Amino acid sequence: MQANVGDRLVLHGRTVGQQDQEAEIIEVLGSGSEPLFRVRFEDGHETVFSPGPDTVVQHSAR
Repeated sequence: MQANVGDRLVLHGRTVGQQDQEAEIIEVLGSGSEPLFRVRFEDGHETVFSPGPDTVVQHSAR
């Protein structure tokens, strides 16, 4: 998974009725083979995140 600072991650809900979540990438910590990102969710919460198969990257328009 290739992503850059400013891109957004969309985490699709895993169960029926669970909403998708979006987070902005604020720092890239891992390499291409082991992606690891510091992200900020819409509510302001920040965490280190390793994306799974239910995550999609929305690249920012630069």
